[in-house]
Amino acid sequence: MPATHAHRAGLPLREAVRRRSLRPWLLPIAVLGVALVLQGLGGVILGFVGVLLLIDRGLDRGLRTLGGGSPIDADRLFTKLTRERSHAARVRARRHEPADGNDLAYLAVDVGWAATAQRRRLGVQSIAVDSVVGTVDRHKAATFDREFRPPPFSRGRWTLMWQAVQHGTTMPPLSVYRVGGEHYLRDGHHRVSVARAVGAEVLEAEVTELVRD
Repeated sequence: MPATHAHRAGLPLREAVRRRSLRPWLLPIAVLGVALVLQGLGGVILGFVGVLLLIDRGLDRGLRTLGGGSPIDADRLFTKLTRERSHAARVRARRHEPADGNDLAYLAVDVGWAATAQRRRLGVQSIAVDSVVGTVDRHKAATFDREFRPPPFSRGRWTLMWQAVQHGTTMPPLSVYRVGGEHYLRDGHHRVSVARAVGAEVLEAEVTELVRD
């Protein structure tokens, strides 16, 4: 069975978020582990440092929760993604490559072969995030780049969705067309962008397969 079909093994969105949430705790836990092995004054000092790190992480987590779901982290990540996108655009310009060379792949479903292709509704399936390569919305093809990095004007929507994911909010499935082993979005562009940002490998999607003659 192709990797993009149902029951593909991979890292779901919720698990990706959980792993990211555990990262801040790894350093204090490691420090405390070393402190337990050491003896004497060095172990005591290292243990004290580990406890302080745990307290710091705990306070940070508490303040984020009270503040509504890591809005500062969301904003920083969004800024990082948009800067990466701008840098990629400058590199293309220096190489005299087309300005739209890194746009999302666009599949027109109202003309050409896709307009008359047989459509098979396959229901909700788990699909690989990296199998989502494009869109059927011409505007969205220019809005996001091929890495699904968002445009600067979507900061508010993108960061709110990131915070919702951090809180464990269940997102509705994407809506996609399947062409071979690739998927083109009908709905869910921001969800894919956030999923890629947190390292998720699979998402749920309502799949309609386009069958070439």
